[in-house]
Amino acid sequence: MVMLRCEDIISATGGEVISRNAHVFTGVSIDSRTIKKGEVFIALKGTKFDGHDFLHDALMKGSGAIVSFPPAEPLKGKTIIYVKDTLKALQGIARVLRLRREIPVVGITGSNGKTTTKELIASILSTKHRVLKNTGNLNNQIGLPLTLTKINEQDEVVVLEMGASAPGDIKELCDVAMPQYGVLTNIGPAHLEGFGSLEGVRKTKLELFDYISVAVANADDTFLIEGIHSSGFTGRVVRYGIQETAEVFATDITLTTKGSVFLLHITKDTSIEVNPKLSGRFNIYNVLAAASVGFLFDIDPGDIKRAIESFEGVPMRFEIRELNGLQIISDVYNANPASIEEAIRELVRLRKGRAIAILGDMLELGSYAEEAHRKIGRLLSELAVDVFIAVGPLMSLAASEFSRSVYTVPGAPEAGNCLKSISKDGDTILIKGSRGMMMEKVLEAYNAL
Repeated sequence: MVMLRCEDIISATGGEVISRNAHVFTGVSIDSRTIKKGEVFIALKGTKFDGHDFLHDALMKGSGAIVSFPPAEPLKGKTIIYVKDTLKALQGIARVLRLRREIPVVGITGSNGKTTTKELIASILSTKHRVLKNTGNLNNQIGLPLTLTKINEQDEVVVLEMGASAPGDIKELCDVAMPQYGVLTNIGPAHLEGFGSLEGVRKTKLELFDYISVAVANADDTFLIEGIHSSGFTGRVVRYGIQETAEVFATDITLTTKGSVFLLHITKDTSIEVNPKLSGRFNIYNVLAAASVGFLFDIDPGDIKRAIESFEGVPMRFEIRELNGLQIISDVYNANPASIEEAIRELVRLRKGRAIAILGDMLELGSYAEEAHRKIGRLLSELAVDVFIAVGPLMSLAASEFSRSVYTVPGAPEAGNCLKSISKDGDTILIKGSRGMMMEKVLEAYNAL
């Protein structure tokens, strides 16, 4: 249980007490529906919501609130603290609670694989330590500090995914989390609308290096490694990879239908065969990144192996299942050019009968969007995908580059209807697109017919 004194909040936020009753809070909440007795409510204001609208409900359950304007009718017996910016208040409280504990914090960033890598790292470290981690992918300026407000005396390591969509985002998260260890999965063309260029993506991810003393990096991502070399980083770098020289690496790789088998080398002196349940060559990199952190924390290789092999994957990320005689690859959480290319290659590798790609628009690519989508259409043709169902206006550009059977639809439900009408026993189907395209609705529509 977190013990947060009113004085701690004032110190962290520079706030002003309007009314006082509770002097100590047992936690922080931003949701009036789930706030518990003893917790303090932070009334965040976003583009589509304002926590102040739910202040009365929150105070009926909780013990106090942090607000950026006072309630019209304060409830008796509740502590109200006024601040200029409630988001900054949340971040300040999280930083205070994090610095209260002198324990290691691992920050994970990169264009692809962050959530799976974070979950794998947490699984490996949990064999020896009590670990606090982000729930799901709460990796932004709200989710990360909210995670840190849950840190308590029993936690021994914190593992945090760090997302970014614009320059300065990683710095802002690091100012709160103060990580000593950093994991960089890769650099790819994601959120280019915010970053402006691939160089902008790399520069933002490398903001992590202003805080950490130990870095874990993908040796096979030459663009990333070049950035590290030119950054002036003087800390320790542990590299992982398959092709380039690395301290943690994989050999003797066999990709299976629902996983892989390979020899995991944890430095040149230690190797062990592992059989993760995660499909795709790209997931081997996620496993290697996690094993590298396990190595740094002196986790026994046997425990690393057991944690890797017991890991079931992350929902909505490259899930493979059978449905009505079809092999479905559901990778619907998000998409960018690099992750879609990897997924298409896996579709072709795993195909039983026809290979059908149902792809939704890749969003937030800015001026790169048209060419990126056209390249996907050409790749589908080169890799001999049989059928392409293009979802959304941007993927219609990819459809114009595809040389075989193609269907263009406006949204995911229509794609599900199309799949129902054209699919045959033995088909292998890939479903993928950006989060905003809600590609999980493809199968919802298919199953509803």
